[in-house]
Amino acid sequence: MKLKVYIVAILVTVGSIMGCSLLSSEPNTESEKAAIEEVIGNSIGWAADKDLDLLYRSLANDSSLFIFHPDNAGTIVGFSSFKAMAEQFFMNPAFKAVGYSIRNLRITVSPCGDVAWYSAILDDRNEWNGRPASWFNTRWTGVLEKKNGAWIIVQMHFSFGTDDKQTEEQPSGG
Repeated sequence: MKLKVYIVAILVTVGSIMGCSLLSSEPNTESEKAAIEEVIGNSIGWAADKDLDLLYRSLANDSSLFIFHPDNAGTIVGFSSFKAMAEQFFMNPAFKAVGYSIRNLRITVSPCGDVAWYSAILDDRNEWNGRPASWFNTRWTGVLEKKNGAWIIVQMHFSFGTDDKQTEEQPSGG
């Protein structure tokens, strides 16, 4: 009996030390990174056609969603708050997506393969009432989780370097 308890204790200890690597196979990092990159692009690129379904599939559809925009008015907590902002701001006829580019994208996948984080520089070109209202050289970071086999963004942070000047007018709220 003592031997069984000892063996079980060893197995539990080894399992705890090894963590997820003992419980799951090694993720295919390259294919995971390609899927993650697609989700990241969709989270910005949806605006060209105002495809809300694509946007909503890219994000956590629950209270865990958190987004820091460069201004305090743009801090978003929870999917319902994000959805209200998206429908009010991005779906407003005054908003028009012009294009975007993502540079220096770095993606890291956790050893378990169910969490990833990224950083990039984003140029998000758009107009508000026909006037330029773009973000250039925007520092963009985020965290994704793999839920039900699909990657979704659960956290994003956008900021501007203090030495960067945004050259075009910025609308508030997004």
